[in-house]
Amino acid sequence: MTGSTPPSPTEDRIPGSPAEPRTSGDDQHLRILSTSDLAGIDISLSDVIATVEGAYRTLYAGESDNPRKLTVKPKDGHSVSYAMLGRDGSRDVVAIKTSYKHGLDKGREEQHYYTSLTLYDDVTGLPVAMMDCSRIGSLRTPAVSALLARELAAPGARSALVVGTGTQGRLALPFLLTALPGLERLMLSGTHPEGIQAVRDELHRHFPGHEVELVEDLRAAAGDADVIVATAGGHTPAAIEADWLKPGALSILVGHGLAPSTLHRADRVVATSEAQMNVTGTDMADAEGKLPAVDTEFPPVLAGAAAGRTGAEERIFAYNSGLVVTDIALGHRFAQLALEQGLGTEVAVWR
Repeated sequence: MTGSTPPSPTEDRIPGSPAEPRTSGDDQHLRILSTSDLAGIDISLSDVIATVEGAYRTLYAGESDNPRKLTVKPKDGHSVSYAMLGRDGSRDVVAIKTSYKHGLDKGREEQHYYTSLTLYDDVTGLPVAMMDCSRIGSLRTPAVSALLARELAAPGARSALVVGTGTQGRLALPFLLTALPGLERLMLSGTHPEGIQAVRDELHRHFPGHEVELVEDLRAAAGDADVIVATAGGHTPAAIEADWLKPGALSILVGHGLAPSTLHRADRVVATSEAQMNVTGTDMADAEGKLPAVDTEFPPVLAGAAAGRTGAEERIFAYNSGLVVTDIALGHRFAQLALEQGLGTEVAVWR
């Protein structure tokens, strides 16, 4: 405003969040936000969706940087490691995300997974926080699927099918309902009793008036679904084929559960990142080891610069791979809330 006094560096605030400090410490300390710290933070599904959508829009506007992830995987495939660096231009935050999963050749109960996100303020030059990134990912991914459904589902979509009951499957339906409140029939394909109950619990927690239908005939369920979100693990026997789908169906691949035909025979292909699909989606390649080109990436669709769906009866395949700028935006939102509540532990890393 005219006549206002510019804030000093120590009083600087995050754009759009005038009551929340940018950083919490100095150049010697790093605030650590543990799993339990983040678990206690209350954030609405609509807040998560808006934060993720803002990250995509900022990226498309050319204000953020999202380089391709680095991947390390041993020849026997028992583990996989990722490193991702990015910058959010609207928040002026730089971050590094790491991800390590061990036991890919074993059952879910024998696997180990560790992921972290370290945020730095690119205005003050000070660290913001280092946090467990598991909750960030568990919210970010279904939020992206919800945005894909909102933009790409056929007009009047009324039914949704989620395949898988793991971490990504458990919040898929609440996020879909947040983005598409007109959904009426909610279906679930899963085999793990604990996961099935967790899906029901999350749905009732966010939408107590809705019920989920556990399906046994996957082909019939897929044929009835306007939106399919495949979140199953790599050992799933589920593999929905293209000829099972109804006209206008939207298939969103997060993990596993869709056969390659749903991609190769789709009328339109949309990816959050074509480059990442070509790196992480190789299990969907054809007999010659090739993936089709995408018709459009998702950020320009959100920005209104590219068409998502171009016909009511198009069968659309959407590939949901995480972009680090969405982790940065959501992680920074959690850091804001944590600092506001005084959560975390200050560690003298650089002393």
